[in-house]
Amino acid sequence: MKQFIVFLLLFTQYFGFSQNKFLPEKPPVFEDCKGVAIDSLQACFDKNVFDFIYNNFQVPQKVYDENYKGEVVVLFEVDTLGQFRVIYTDAIYPELKDEAVRVFSELPKVQPASYNTRKTFKQYSIPIKIPLENQSAVTQDLAQVNKKTELEEQATREFDSVIAQRKVYDNAEYTSQLNIPFVHNEYAKFDRSMNLVGTNSHTGSKPFMYSEVVQYYDFSAEKDVLKKEKKSWGGRKLWNEHLVQYQAKDYWFTIDPLFDLQGGKDADADFSTTYNNTRGIMIQGGLGKKFSFYTAFFESQGRFADYVNRYAESLKAFGSDPAIIPGRGIAKRFGEDAYDYPVAEAYLSYTPSKYFNFQFGQGKSFIGDGYRSLVLSDIASPHPFFKINTNFWKMKYTNTWMWLKDVRPEVEQDKAFLTKYIANHYLSWNVSKRVNIGLFESVIWENSNNRGFDISYLNPIIFYRAIEFQNGSGAGNAILGLTGKYKWNDNVYFYGQFVLDEFSTADISGGEKSWKNKYAYQLGAKYYNAFKVDNLMLQLEYNRIRPYTYSHNTIVLNYAHSNESKAHSWGGNFHETILIGQYYYKRWFANAKLIYGVKGFDFNDGTDNFSYGGDIYRDYNDRPFDTGVEVGQGLKTTIFNGNLQAGYLVNPASNMKIFADFTYRDFNPEANTAATFKNSTTWISFGIRNDLFNWYFDF
Repeated sequence: MKQFIVFLLLFTQYFGFSQNKFLPEKPPVFEDCKGVAIDSLQACFDKNVFDFIYNNFQVPQKVYDENYKGEVVVLFEVDTLGQFRVIYTDAIYPELKDEAVRVFSELPKVQPASYNTRKTFKQYSIPIKIPLENQSAVTQDLAQVNKKTELEEQATREFDSVIAQRKVYDNAEYTSQLNIPFVHNEYAKFDRSMNLVGTNSHTGSKPFMYSEVVQYYDFSAEKDVLKKEKKSWGGRKLWNEHLVQYQAKDYWFTIDPLFDLQGGKDADADFSTTYNNTRGIMIQGGLGKKFSFYTAFFESQGRFADYVNRYAESLKAFGSDPAIIPGRGIAKRFGEDAYDYPVAEAYLSYTPSKYFNFQFGQGKSFIGDGYRSLVLSDIASPHPFFKINTNFWKMKYTNTWMWLKDVRPEVEQDKAFLTKYIANHYLSWNVSKRVNIGLFESVIWENSNNRGFDISYLNPIIFYRAIEFQNGSGAGNAILGLTGKYKWNDNVYFYGQFVLDEFSTADISGGEKSWKNKYAYQLGAKYYNAFKVDNLMLQLEYNRIRPYTYSHNTIVLNYAHSNESKAHSWGGNFHETILIGQYYYKRWFANAKLIYGVKGFDFNDGTDNFSYGGDIYRDYNDRPFDTGVEVGQGLKTTIFNGNLQAGYLVNPASNMKIFADFTYRDFNPEANTAATFKNSTTWISFGIRNDLFNWYFDF
């Protein structure tokens, strides 16, 4: 096992005693090497180290007595201060290990290695021969004796040439084809820069790629501002860097552990505490300039505030699993009243030219400039997708195909979830320096008549509504949408959305509030550097969704995935007002959110079992009347949700934060039923987590 560890160390670190002409960096320099030509510096460094070891290493008496012949493997580092530090030693005798550490601790301070004139760390791995011999002299003699052909010489330098391609990591992700993890609070940091009057950016389709945003926002400069001056390896990894970060000439990758560790208290719950225990790993990287990859896996156990637990269990799929954690996925029981919910996300991103980007993976998408999206949201759990982004002129065109699941017992077949599909396209057009308009179309279909993924919808520039009509009225469900944005100035812009699910011109103009008026709209505004306070953002948003919007008479063709809406988490039949404030100063941040809304629920009390249009999974043919349909009908309920979060950014590279969170929720229906009843929640929690996705607990 020891030999295997040594083998790995030798292959994952710099092999220091390679030929210098393949090393782009300048090696560490001893005092008596300062006058040496640059192409001989490495050889001079090697000789000084070997000579020092030969003159100072004292072989323990026990090793002499047992006539041992072998070697001590030493992995060491020369840091940015020019000091030697042993990272690892391997030998049969612990006395040999101790002696190696002692000798290296006495090496004199040297001029540190550099890359492009910047001081950098340098690592080496060497074997010390026992019995002791002057290895610098032996190496020179062997070089004369073992002459090789030119081809053999090239072959023996191949491994060193690969190692020599390594560069100082320079935040390679910031210019890559990777998506910036979509977190509302994080996107607010560069949203203003992308929305300055006169920019030709497109902010409606999210997540953004780093290569899109870096044209407007300098990620590296921002990271340098936040950087803590830490010299030790542990200090750098904790405060500034990825745990593993490697960059060579044509490729790079990073590896980070992921955590969401928090504990809290729901003052109105019967159980003692709330908690979340997430551990995971994230690997991302790039091959060349056009191809990037990302994968993350989370293993989690948790118990949330009581209203979240009840909502999660109301979403449960058929079978024995008790819940679906909002936005994360199916959960099994953990202990008596908690949940175990693993989540995996991954994608490949390829940009063959400046016009096109292709992505395939498991994840989420979002369309809009608001906190909510009535077109396509990220509130449901991750799912497979294929996406094409096309940029040209003043337009960005996004096509997304999604594979979704209906997990209810009503549609179960052979103990398998029902698969359905969504295809949508979104065309964003910058009409002028201030005005942007977006056109959206989406169609949902299922595997009726065993047609599977219908190739009719693969055409990225066809009108889905026409295809749906040709395939039959029950073959799919089309939704149309319109988005808009107006930049008042560099700090203020207004945005909105309009969604049309189904309509009849006669019914809309008839003024009888027909159930067929299935539409939704959003109005909002963002104010950056509000009241001349740097980094303060204020946002006001109003959303209104008519009853039966996003639902369908087949019940399968609703706009949903895994019992959660693909638009708004409240479903339909409601209106809400949202006020958001966000502020950050260096690594400190604070966010506040207030939501007030009115929603109509179904009674489902055995006497009144009608669908009033709030549950998008119900058949809209179960409605109680055709006209006089109003937002909030049915069991009218007022909902207030207030949230305050404050914390400190520990590591900008992995977005790890320490935070404290306070939530107050008041849920007040006009009458109580078994599923809908008056309750209030005061929930306080504290924790540390890598902030990589949005949690939505404001339902």
